[in-house]
Formats: sequence, C-alpha cells, structure tokens
Amino acid sequence: MRTRGNQPDVPAPGNPWSEIVPGLWMGGHEFRSGAGALESVVVHDEFDLVQSLLRLPGYGPGPGVTHQVWPIPDGPLDGTQLAGVMRLAQAACTALDSGGRVLVRCYSGYNRSGLVVGHALMLRGYRADEAIRLIRDRRSPWALHNELFADYLRAGLATARLLEELGEPAAE
Repeated sequence: MRTRGNQPDVPAPGNPWSEIVPGLWMGGHEFRSGAGALESVVVHDEFDLVQSLLRLPGYGPGPGVTHQVWPIPDGPLDGTQLAGVMRLAQAACTALDSGGRVLVRCYSGYNRSGLVVGHALMLRGYRADEAIRLIRDRRSPWALHNELFADYLRAGLATARLLEELGEPAAE
C-alpha cells in the first residue's frame, strides 16, 4: 500500500484544497502552511457535498453539509471499492450539474481523491491523460503519484473493475 506516511519524500500539500474545474475541489486532511507547519484541515460549510475517502473524527464537514464516506486504501482496490469510487464520481457530477460545490478529499489530497476527481472529469468528457494532467496542474505535481491509480484511470474504472473481479491484473 502506498501512502504519504510510507513515502517521506512526498511533501504535504501547500493548501487545504484546490479547485480542479469550477465547483470541483480536491483536498486532504493536512497541509503545510506558508510558515512550514503541518496543519489540520477542518471543513465547515464551504462545500455543498464533501466526499471523504478516509474518515478522521473532528475534520468535518459541518452540520447540514452532505457527507459521503467511502474509505479505500491508497493501493490496489477490489471490485467493490472501484464500484464505490465510480458512484462517488457520479454523485460529484450530479452535484456539480445542480450548481453545487464539491470537495473530494483523502489524507493528502493526492491519490484517492485524484482517482475520484479523475473519473468525474472523464464522465464529463475528459480523456484520462487530460484529466491526470489537469489534476496535477491544479492540485500538485504529486497528485496521482500512485501510478496504479493513474493506470486505473487510463484503463477506465469499469474495465479495471471487471479485470479485478476476473482475477486479472488491471494495469501492467
């Protein structure tokens, strides 16, 4: 499993969240402030929908904000986990179509959130490599540094899910 904690060379993000396309934000639970200190990110009512791929108590969102939680590892995903990622991406698109502001978050706001945001962008017509490039440009060059997740997007999540359920490797 690849996580920021296992990769000390991966820096914490420089901001709590980043807007990838209008209304669709990607973020984490910690960021490094301008002074260099690691700070917690607590969501209040800045967004209409918050999707968390890692649940940490006390990080919000505030009352009245729709919160969808689907904990997944920052590593290989099974078919059920991939299906959940697909559902979250669809829900994000539905909220965007209604004029909502959506935050998709994981620990650093790089990989798991990048997978959901990338799939949402693909549902909106972006090609996989365009979505990955946009995420890295808007969030961080470290976004989707888990190449398995980038490969999932390139293969298509439905294909990756089918291959996983058949017991085949989804990315080579």
